[in-house]
Amino acid sequence: MRSIRSAITSSVAIAVASTGLFLTPAAHAQDEATADEGLGEIVVTAQRREENLQDVPLSVDVVSGDKLDAINAGGGDIRAFAGRVPSLNIESSFGRTFPRFYIRGLGNTDFDLNASQPVSLVYDDVVLENPILKGFPVFDVERVEVLRGPQGTLFGRNTPAGIVKFDSARPDKDGGYAKASYGRFDSVGLEGAVGGKLSEGLSARVSGSFQRRSDWVDNVDAPGSNNLEGYEDIALRGQIQYAPTDEVKLRVTGQYRDFDGTARVFHANLFVPGTNDLRGIGGITDPFDRGEVRADGLNFQKLKLYSIASTFEYDFGPATLTSVTAWWSGKYTSRGDIDGGVPAGPGFIPFSANSQDDVPDLDQLTQELRISSNNDEGLKYQAGVFYFDESLAIASYNYDTPTGTVPSVTALQQQDSKAWGVFGSLTYPFTDQLSLTAGLRYNDDERRLDVSRAGFFGAIGTGFAEVEDNNLTWDVSATYEASDAVNVYARVAKGYRAPSIQGRALFVFTTVQDAISTADSETIMSYEAGIKTQFSNRYRFNLSAFKYDLNNAQLTAVGGASNAARLINVDNVDGLGFEAEFEARPVDNMTFTAGLSYNRAKIEDSTAFITGCGGGCTVTDPVRPGSPGIYSINGNQLPQAPKWSFNVTAGYGVPVGDGEIYAFTDWAYRSKVNFFLYTSEEFNDDHMLEGGLRIGYRTDKWDFAAFARNITNDKSAVGGIDFNNLLGFVNEPRIWGFEAGIKF
Repeated sequence: MRSIRSAITSSVAIAVASTGLFLTPAAHAQDEATADEGLGEIVVTAQRREENLQDVPLSVDVVSGDKLDAINAGGGDIRAFAGRVPSLNIESSFGRTFPRFYIRGLGNTDFDLNASQPVSLVYDDVVLENPILKGFPVFDVERVEVLRGPQGTLFGRNTPAGIVKFDSARPDKDGGYAKASYGRFDSVGLEGAVGGKLSEGLSARVSGSFQRRSDWVDNVDAPGSNNLEGYEDIALRGQIQYAPTDEVKLRVTGQYRDFDGTARVFHANLFVPGTNDLRGIGGITDPFDRGEVRADGLNFQKLKLYSIASTFEYDFGPATLTSVTAWWSGKYTSRGDIDGGVPAGPGFIPFSANSQDDVPDLDQLTQELRISSNNDEGLKYQAGVFYFDESLAIASYNYDTPTGTVPSVTALQQQDSKAWGVFGSLTYPFTDQLSLTAGLRYNDDERRLDVSRAGFFGAIGTGFAEVEDNNLTWDVSATYEASDAVNVYARVAKGYRAPSIQGRALFVFTTVQDAISTADSETIMSYEAGIKTQFSNRYRFNLSAFKYDLNNAQLTAVGGASNAARLINVDNVDGLGFEAEFEARPVDNMTFTAGLSYNRAKIEDSTAFITGCGGGCTVTDPVRPGSPGIYSINGNQLPQAPKWSFNVTAGYGVPVGDGEIYAFTDWAYRSKVNFFLYTSEEFNDDHMLEGGLRIGYRTDKWDFAAFARNITNDKSAVGGIDFNNLLGFVNEPRIWGFEAGIKF
């Protein structure tokens, strides 16, 4: 949209502009620059180039500015993005340290520490593969991009559902900020950054985040009160950049995270049998109390992450050569009360269970080298190579007694993964209005998992599994400028997820080899078309519709009496839906955004049967003839895949003195979700609606505000544990507090 681009002078993404939350310096400068200009241009790097969102032939959403800060208020972590972007869901049975992502219904409910996910997370051009890396706190970022649909050409394997992409503020951005908040449950948040030029050609930036919450869940069977769900979470980032000339740039980034808290609290017999109603610890008729639990096991969780990365860019005129090298390392331990109660209840608990999962060592090395043309006109190209090498150790322990320290079963896993790829993409404008893009990538993957187990089943010894595959992924898209205000696009893409191994060898299996399961590669064919519009620089409306066929889909049968996680392939998942996004700035001091999505993600395989329900639930799927306890999942919607989601934000500011009094609110709704591949009366949630509000006063330098998250105190189950009772976990409670910030 050339006329739109010429009318908008800004270049930094702002999803909602003038009113609302405290912004980073770059975002606030953009906010001031566009205060009298309506909507600013949203710049994205979804195709590894800086482009106007309206020109990109993809379904992309951007979270930045007011909306991003709203999500982070009151100790919010990456799970708070769920529902704030159409077709995006995020949940976790581990809390803040192991998020599971779903886009357009596609994700993975697997709770094991080597679980493969079809949604990739990319942080500053570096893919983060293991789940414990994906919860890195969000702070001092320019924007968050959500790319929906297969991204297998430019971003590679394991992206058949899409990508969540983070771009940090760069070290050559002058200035900084600091903000502090205090809220309910002694929730403390500190965040800040400072950066800019040190000398000619040399710049640096240091940023950090500290989040803390006191224990607020009371274990009524333990001494004292409020002894669970607290945490301290520290994250740091340091960057230094050397650019001796306009053509050469080297940036080195180091990051660190230290999390110390409790594991996710599970509630035994959370659901009323035969329904999905929540009940409390005192009986079926008592209201559920999110702040109380009965537990007799040990509970702790610790995570440490380290990373160092270098990005080298050399602009030699017609093209730019880019090298991105990164190393991530981590250690993790998490122990919790898996039965969620005590022998006396709540409800019937057949036996006690307390387990621990550790990552003694994780090392991930990635290297990407790519070349990209610099021309604005004519043929544009990108090409590159990518290498991935991961070494992952996992230790799992089961304890006979809730507070025991000597495990009755020990399972050790060692997983080694290697992958490489070669890719290229071409974009050519056939006319002033029509542009075509085509890309191709070759992927090669191999993985080996070694498992050993010892315990009351005897020293069973070792087992192993190996998987490997190669695949071609590709995409073809077209963009047509129908008018100065309207772009239309169409895209066809093939995506791929590498074969997976699961070694859940902790509980009852005859041999270690029984515990190892594998899944063959899955491929997806996606068809998408959309329209992107912007009128009078005050209104923006984008609509995309899609259909996909996920063939040989990798799914995880989670739960049962053995608390297993076993990989399976099903013939097909049939998906279709749409995403609609609207943004308006009717007057300079008012903003409004809305997003709506519909997703059908239906299993199609008449031969797909799984074991259902470890105890207490009412399975509603057909039983396989002659096989009690084995159920057909044909026709089921995928788990954690709401058919409908809706989000809205609104902001308004009134000038007062040297600043303004402002209000900003955001709301997110999702429809019913099932928690497992099978369907039951209990393990699902009908809907969830969460809202946020912020009211404050700000000037060019200061920002003082009061905030609230989940202001209606919505109580919704967000997941279940299919084990020996109707175990589940719920959303975050209402949080309110105050925040003060300064820009410099």
